[in-house]
Amino acid sequence: MKDVRSAEILCVGTELLLGDIVNTNASYISRRLAALGIPVYRQAVVGDNPERMRQAIAESFSRSDCLILTGGLGPTCDDITKEMVAEYFGLPLELNEEALERMKSYFSSTGRNMTKNNEKQAMAPVGARVLQNDWGTAPGLVIENGEKTAILLPGPPIELEPMWRDRVEPYLFERSDSVIVSKNIYILGMGESAVEDRLRYMMEELTNPTVAPYAGNGECRIRVSAKAKDEKTASDMCDELIEEIKKTEVGQFIYGIDVDSIENALVMKLRDRGLTVATAESCTGGLIAKRITDIAGCSDVFLGGCVTYAVDAKVKLIGVSSETIEKYGVVSAETACEMARGVRLALGADIGIATTGIAGPGGGTPEQPVGTVYIAVSTKDGETSKLLQLSPKRSREFIRICAATNAMSLALNS
Repeated sequence: MKDVRSAEILCVGTELLLGDIVNTNASYISRRLAALGIPVYRQAVVGDNPERMRQAIAESFSRSDCLILTGGLGPTCDDITKEMVAEYFGLPLELNEEALERMKSYFSSTGRNMTKNNEKQAMAPVGARVLQNDWGTAPGLVIENGEKTAILLPGPPIELEPMWRDRVEPYLFERSDSVIVSKNIYILGMGESAVEDRLRYMMEELTNPTVAPYAGNGECRIRVSAKAKDEKTASDMCDELIEEIKKTEVGQFIYGIDVDSIENALVMKLRDRGLTVATAESCTGGLIAKRITDIAGCSDVFLGGCVTYAVDAKVKLIGVSSETIEKYGVVSAETACEMARGVRLALGADIGIATTGIAGPGGGTPEQPVGTVYIAVSTKDGETSKLLQLSPKRSREFIRICAATNAMSLALNS
């Protein structure tokens, strides 16, 4: 049995091409293959068309020794994945009695009648390894000829994912001599191009581990990946490189390693320090509170928040001075600071976070264009504010996301 050195993913279904269904299978399979140390050369989607499927299968096998196909294993006449793969390997189909009996039991357990066309799903190429499906009707298949391997899985993620874990991974694990571990460095305050410029020498010189920057909504992520014979060795290789990156200019902009988000990093830090937080939001409309409360168990650090969109709400709910607003304006450092202090005192929190600004698309002036945002943080030691000048060409959503992200970053570093 030949080791799997490379793989491609081919997702089958016209509904995927039409956008009727979001293709999450390719992402899921790619992540799982990476953990096994199997590189993915290409992902593709093909419709339920025999000729195009023949071409896609042949092209994939011309580059890789393993092709993973999802979808097209159903009972209808347009489900032709199995037939096309069997044709490529030159194998006839035969009825797999175990798969048929499992299918009958499945229908019986759900109180449904099994129609004749469902028997099509129990057909398998001669000599194929049948991957029984305990989560649906269509079994998966492994077909190999000593040089090439095809793995066929049903399309619904609720079936594909457990089948992958319980059926496919044990098979592939036997055929891979290494694993790949990836760790992510999260950065705020330095863009992707600047990060790439500072770390270019690593990107060009290093082959294992590797460094790759990615842009996000107002922030940046660096993926560090290492390949080794076991997970611990690969993980240690990543950690060593991460320490080197921390020593570069990039290091001062890192807010977390494998924390997924700035809000997660903030909650973790507050929890470690036994502190609480409250929010007062204008232009972000509750987005900071929403992102914090997306994290399970955040109730031990997040006390609550106010969306003080109108001027009166700022004054009546959190005690912003009318004189401050009249003198400095609603969108100002002074107003943001009073909002942060007001919500902190009103809810008895250790930290108050506030945002006020112009998210657009209208409302901007020459003095304060769209994208002008003030963020502020209040603690018992006083207030800190920051002006954000975000691009007025960006969407309202982008400006709000960036404002919320930067406000939480200001709190994280307070």
